Amino acid sequence: MNETNKHNTYNSLFHWHNFRLKLVFEGIAVGIITGLLIVLYRFALEKLMLLLAEIYKALSVKPFLIPVWIGILILIGYLLGIMVKREPMISGSGIPQVEGVLLGKVKMNWWKVIIGKFFGGVLAIGSGLSLGREGPSVQLGAAVGQGFGKIFKRIKIEEKYLITSGASAGLAAAFNAPLAGVMFALEEVHKNFSPLVLISALSAALSADYVSSGFFGLKPVLNFRNLSVLPLNYYLFIIVLGIIIGILGIGFNKTILSTLDLYSKLKWIPKEFRIIVPLIISIILGFFLPQVLGGGHDLIVSLVNSSNISITLLLTILLVKFLFTMVSYGSGAPGGIFLPLLAIGALIGNVYGFAIVHLFHIDQSLTSTFIILAMAGYFAAVVRAPITGTILITEMTGSFNHLFPLAMVSITAYIVADFLGSKPIYESLLERFLYKQDRGVIIGDKKHKAILEFAICMGSVLDGKEVKAVKWPSHCLLVAVKRGEQEIIPKGDTVMQTGDYLIVLTNEDRVSKINDSLQRMAGSCEIEN
Repeated sequence: MNETNKHNTYNSLFHWHNFRLKLVFEGIAVGIITGLLIVLYRFALEKLMLLLAEIYKALSVKPFLIPVWIGILILIGYLLGIMVKREPMISGSGIPQVEGVLLGKVKMNWWKVIIGKFFGGVLAIGSGLSLGREGPSVQLGAAVGQGFGKIFKRIKIEEKYLITSGASAGLAAAFNAPLAGVMFALEEVHKNFSPLVLISALSAALSADYVSSGFFGLKPVLNFRNLSVLPLNYYLFIIVLGIIIGILGIGFNKTILSTLDLYSKLKWIPKEFRIIVPLIISIILGFFLPQVLGGGHDLIVSLVNSSNISITLLLTILLVKFLFTMVSYGSGAPGGIFLPLLAIGALIGNVYGFAIVHLFHIDQSLTSTFIILAMAGYFAAVVRAPITGTILITEMTGSFNHLFPLAMVSITAYIVADFLGSKPIYESLLERFLYKQDRGVIIGDKKHKAILEFAICMGSVLDGKEVKAVKWPSHCLLVAVKRGEQEIIPKGDTVMQTGDYLIVLTNEDRVSKINDSLQRMAGSCEIEN
């Protein structure tokens, strides 16, 4: 069967009805490969961060070697700049790019992304930039999923699920958090709870976590001990923290977008030299405030395990970590914002806990609880994925005693950010990425067919409508309506209901436009202002 026939209407529909169980086994395969890749990625970063600490110790003893170190970082920055210029898909977090691929708006060359993102992330984060491993891990996993689909010549709809599976596996392996990986795929990447996404992502995330745990052990990434449980009569403090975190989360989103705009306006700095800017700044910080270098894992652990940090030092680290994260990410260096934003959230929680302890004379041990609560709330405010944030922090800390307060602070921060009109950061970054690219490029071949899936949300245009009463976009065909386990062949008088999944057939080159049209008609599950 040639490639053209493989993607025709008959074969696209035939595979749609016969590949569900296969997705489980393919998800496991993608998860294992992704797990091995992310284990190597994490191992390289951990070794480089230890080496970085030794380098700054040596430079403090032998300052005459500082010019050599400056030269090395300039060379690394220039090399990273060249890599990003040649392959823009490896810049930044990588999560917006993955979402763009799934929406049919951008192309991704899987092997170039794996090579560029892996070595680019190792060089950028390992040199001390305030960037995280999770965004690159998600993109690396997605590229593995796409590569699996390309090598074994899977149809487009199958490849789409493999990309999602890989993204889920990447996050699971990065944080030893398989449930958060699955929820991230559902809540953030696809923005609906498709059973097919769930089953494929869960298979991949569990297998990736199994591989990762085999190398790094079963202990949580943030192995905190003796975390105090917040008494019920203190829950008002959680609401107040959620409100504060929600407002500060908006500041994070606006500042990071403004920093990207600022870099764009610096026309006198060529793109290939921009990453040198934060690397030079990192030298000064490496001597005077080394806590802010890297993603922030060690910083978070030190906050929970140390109770003698002064409020002045906390505020200084918070401000510098925030600004350095902006400068690092704005440069376009390959690296994510997950871990840095969690570190910033932890610092905010520590400052808040310090204030509460001294103002209301509560037990000082509860400061650690406010730290992990603020991490979840800040994540929910910035990313606008409260369920993922709650599960992620629960898995990262290994403490299920805090599930309820974590959910409370997350939903509070989410509501505040939503009420004030803040857009999810990855959605904003994707819009910016697409704006910088050539939007006139047609993605896909009009001779090939693609199957899309849309969930109908309550109160949407399609909710309660008959099929014949809807003005459907051109070049698309509604082929099935999934209602639970039932699959309905649609007729003119078929009434669509909340929770239905619409299966739509279209030409591959129309995927992006059909996606945009039907997403608006089916309704976003988020509240829009």
